[in-house]
This record gives sequence, structure tokens and C-alpha cells, in this order.
Amino acid sequence: MNNDPQLRYKITSDEWVVIAPKRSGKFKASDLKKKKKKRVVSSLATCPFERPQESGNGAPHFWYPQHKPIEQWELQVFENKYPALTHTKRVCAVKKTKGLYTTIDGVGYHDVLVTRDHTKNFCHLSKERVLHVFEAFVQRYREIASDSCVRYVSIFQNWGEDAGASVYHPHYQIIGMPVVPSDVATSLSVSKSYFKKHKRCVHCDIIKNERSQKDRIVYENKDAIAFVPFAAKEPFQVNIFPKKHSAYFEDVNRRVLGSVAGALGAVLSLVEKNTHDSDYNFFLHTAPTRDKKAFSHYHWHFEVVPKSNISAGFELGTGVEINPVLPEDAARILRNKK
Repeated sequence: MNNDPQLRYKITSDEWVVIAPKRSGKFKASDLKKKKKKRVVSSLATCPFERPQESGNGAPHFWYPQHKPIEQWELQVFENKYPALTHTKRVCAVKKTKGLYTTIDGVGYHDVLVTRDHTKNFCHLSKERVLHVFEAFVQRYREIASDSCVRYVSIFQNWGEDAGASVYHPHYQIIGMPVVPSDVATSLSVSKSYFKKHKRCVHCDIIKNERSQKDRIVYENKDAIAFVPFAAKEPFQVNIFPKKHSAYFEDVNRRVLGSVAGALGAVLSLVEKNTHDSDYNFFLHTAPTRDKKAFSHYHWHFEVVPKSNISAGFELGTGVEINPVLPEDAARILRNKK
């Protein structure tokens, strides 16, 4: 495959992406090392998540192991001390329109999930602890989704300053919103249109194609697959899917949950080892919480985006991202194949 630039169409979101390898020459993983800032481990004494309640965080919604007292927690979920949205017991968020402008009350949920070990990020957790994190995701997701005012639940991790993390201690966030975000709505619309035309899930067809071509696959186990998308918007972006079609993350069974969690851990380990410990974001894509029969065409998954690219004037002005690394090369680098 040559290094000539090309535009690739992102079928799942109706977008174009510019793949322009010549902007970085022959990209090597060592190029990332030149840009990498040394990761600073914060002090235990000043960490707000080392002893969350003593640091002013609220009582946990729940903790693991649940049969042990809170003092022996290994994982806990509590309300974010500085929430983007706040939960109240009053009526659902009210939409207000005045002239050209519309607002909705910022009513929702914003929680933090914290694991105990100050230095063990997701990919360094044991297989059992990784599953516990995902089980906690599902449990809290279901609790938030049971609120009829909530339309969408977002689960994500910001790791490192370049990815927006303000606290070093490994933690994850869960936000329940009163609206379906516009990017999610676009993805749902494209998925629905594809299903109406082909009578198949677009993501299932992509998975089938990736397994056939193989050159963008990063990791695979019995129930999950991880690959760099054909039209990746960012270098080293990886999507992680359950192989079996399912629209709703909260409906997943324990075996598949463990497989996807394990695949995410494996991918993050490859990112750490082969992109010189890049900061990253990972986040969940899933169907909305209401009108569940309407979104059976969708296929939930996680996305990992290591931070190695900067959106500048062209990207901000057009909405078209320029990716300087061929997705096939990104997958090869992540797999550590020459």
C-alpha cells in the first residue's frame, strides 16, 4: 500500500476522513516518544480518590466487594464532586425556547467509578478486577437508565492530562443525560438507514469484513474483536465490539461482558507498550435508554482514542479530520509487527 493521500468514507457516521501519511513521512512508533511528556504520578497524600469520603466525596452508591465493609473497598461508585449535570427529585428537565434559542435544564447524573490501587490503570488490573469494573458499569447504567427522565448514558475514561484527566488516580465516569447527543443520533440514523436497505446491521457487516481482510485487526477473543477502523479519524483509534449482535450494553451477559472487558484491557496494554504510553480516552457507544424497540439495528461497542493528533483550522472549519497514519500501519504498530 502506497503513501499517497486518500479520502476514506466513514460509513457508520456519513463522514469523510483524509488519510495523509505523507504529512508525517514514514510514521514509526518511535515518533510518538519524541512528543511524549513524562507521566507524573501524583502524591498519595493529596489524591482525592485514595480515601474518597474523607476527601469530601459523597457516600458511594455501591462498592465491591459488596459483602465487606466500605473500609475494605476495591472499587466504588459515587457522585462526581464537580458534576456536569445534577440529579434532582423534581420533574424531568424542561425545554425552554426564547426566540431562536432553546435550553434544557441540566438535570441528569454524573458519577465517578474509582478503583483502589493508585498506580494500576485499567490494563494493569487483574482479569477478575477488570470484570468487576464492567459489572459496576452495567449496574450503575441500569440504575440511571431506570429514571424515565434519562435518554442516554455515557461511560468513559480520560487517562492523562492530554486526554482531559485532572486526577492521576485511575477512575471512570458515568453521565446520564436528558437528551440523545447529536453524534449518537447521527450514528443511529445511519445504522437504521443501512438496516432498512440491506436488512443487516452495518457494524456486523464491518466485523465480517475486518475478519476477512485481517490487516486492521488488533486483538480478538471468543466473543469480542478489536480493530482500527477503515476510516479512522485519529491515529491508533481502535473499536472493540462484541461479535454477536446486541444493541444495548446493559443487556449483555456476563461471559460476553468479560470478553469485551478483556479485549479493552488488551488493547490498552498494546497502546501503552507500542505508542509509548499515550494518554487516551475510551468511551461506550450504545443505544438510548428509551424506546428500546426502535434501536435494535444498532450494535454497542467501545472506542479507544489515544492522543497523538491535534485538530487544527482545517479540521475545525470543515469537520473533516486528517489522519497522518494509515489505519493498516496503525494496526501493525499496535500489534508490534514490523
